[in-house]
Amino acid sequence: MFWILIGGSAAVLTMFAFVPQIFKVTKTKSAKDVSIVTLLQLSLGVSLWIAYGIHLKNIIVSTANTVTLITLIILLLLYFRYGRKSK
Repeated sequence: MFWILIGGSAAVLTMFAFVPQIFKVTKTKSAKDVSIVTLLQLSLGVSLWIAYGIHLKNIIVSTANTVTLITLIILLLLYFRYGRKSK
């Protein structure tokens, strides 16, 4: 039970880690402080975690990483929408 709580807590923290960045890019209409390489690398890594979680039939791993990937995709879309221009 303890490790399920640890895994669940880690999942929640990871799932919403990029939400503040999404808010910042939306507010400033600029992605000048966002690294596209980091976003792409994390997206690939999270996609692999999803595959791994599905293989293990681990709902926490697959769900958390799916939500994380969705937030990364949103941030990528904002990156390409606003580019690296300043407000």
